[in-house]
Amino acid sequence: MKIYILLILLLLNSLAIKAQSINKIYLDKGDKTKNFYTAVYPPKSHWSGYLVLLPGFGETAESVMQETELSMLAAKSGMLVIIPNLQDGVLSFGVDKTSQETLDKILEDARSKHKLMDQRFFIGGFSMGGSTAIKYAQEAIDKPKAVFAIDAPLDFERFYNSSIRDIRLSGAGNASEESLYMIERIQKEMGGTPSVAIDAYYATSPYSFTDINQTSVKKLGNLPIRLYTEPDVNWWIKERGEDLTSMNATEASALINELRRLGNTNAELITTVNKGYRKKNKTRHPHSWSIVDNQELINWLLKIR
Repeated sequence: MKIYILLILLLLNSLAIKAQSINKIYLDKGDKTKNFYTAVYPPKSHWSGYLVLLPGFGETAESVMQETELSMLAAKSGMLVIIPNLQDGVLSFGVDKTSQETLDKILEDARSKHKLMDQRFFIGGFSMGGSTAIKYAQEAIDKPKAVFAIDAPLDFERFYNSSIRDIRLSGAGNASEESLYMIERIQKEMGGTPSVAIDAYYATSPYSFTDINQTSVKKLGNLPIRLYTEPDVNWWIKERGEDLTSMNATEASALINELRRLGNTNAELITTVNKGYRKKNKTRHPHSWSIVDNQELINWLLKIR
């Protein structure tokens, strides 16, 4: 009997999540490929804030909701969830000036349409979306109450050099398409390689290991921040031929360490073990949305005033 009751409760919970209202709102109704956001509405009349949830590079709002229940659970807890699509669509770089300005326009539209001025504001994301969230928290005039990033690349000087190393180690003609693409894209966004445009790397990256002035780090101040990562180095060596020097875990730990040494006791690094899986493909991957305990993250956000 207890098993049947549990199954019924789980079914009702699932139906409640599916019944939540979802709407796409376009800044330019004539172009439905970019500059819009997906809003997931709370079933409650009294909202507890709003969460801006940024997809990873190449992800749509729909693919995000396939990989994680975070948006649905956050809405169920009373938060309006906003999933942006920026000026380059799913290929937006996120941390560059134009992307950040577009994100600001999307948030202005959402705040106006949904009367969010008095609501608590949270922001976070996965991979490049996490980078975008950290960068926005650093630069925004209206700061979020808290920010989080899930295995996000933060240091684009490191990212560039890691991609160069991957090509060298792979040999001519065997380099990954991702490394080739990211080298070209990073050079385009930064205006050159780190050796000729290091100031742009420092100004754009949410974190820079070689920036002794800690320019980006200091902009976070005492803001509550969580960085999630699953540093399964043996998986990366075996499956991708990569190591700790090319993993996002390195700069995640460095950023949190520097923030704490600067006095931010609200800076947390959360590491996980064997939680990373791609739900859609049913494959093991430590760089995944699934490394987050969604309900625990929501509870953490809601405790922040």
